[in-house]
Amino acid sequence: MRKELLMTLNTHTPDAERWLSSHGWFPGRDIGDRADELVSLRVSNATEQGSPLTPLEAATRIIRSYGGLELPYPGAEPEMTLMMNPAIGFRGDARQIAELAEGLGVQLFPVAFETYENGIWLVDETGRFFYLHHTGGYFLGQNEFEAFANALSGDTLADAEDYFV
Repeated sequence: MRKELLMTLNTHTPDAERWLSSHGWFPGRDIGDRADELVSLRVSNATEQGSPLTPLEAATRIIRSYGGLELPYPGAEPEMTLMMNPAIGFRGDARQIAELAEGLGVQLFPVAFETYENGIWLVDETGRFFYLHHTGGYFLGQNEFEAFANALSGDTLADAEDYFV
């Protein structure tokens, strides 16, 4: 599975691969126990907000591989960075995550926070990526490589409601 995803990255998203590798990512990267700490922090925060989140295997895999990376968007004005840290969020975000998850009919777990826009990147049980923004929820991609490539492209994202059950 991992080899298939890397092939997708290498053949369809070379800009995303360069972006990731220039900021510390490499195939096989694993932040180990730090990933579990970040997941625990986010679970505790959501529980405190009154909207518990359940850690997902797909999200934990993403956090293990990309956790701690700071990925500035090339040429973004004003400067915007994707912080690969599930513990960063905003007041009341757990409730909004739960509402989006309910509409999608799947569980979601945060994996990253986008500065300036204060958007949250979420992963569902199957590894699909969604974006929670103050304007609503959006679909980022079927996997992390598609999500990274779509984020870099600046193309308009599909509305998450298109994926509601």
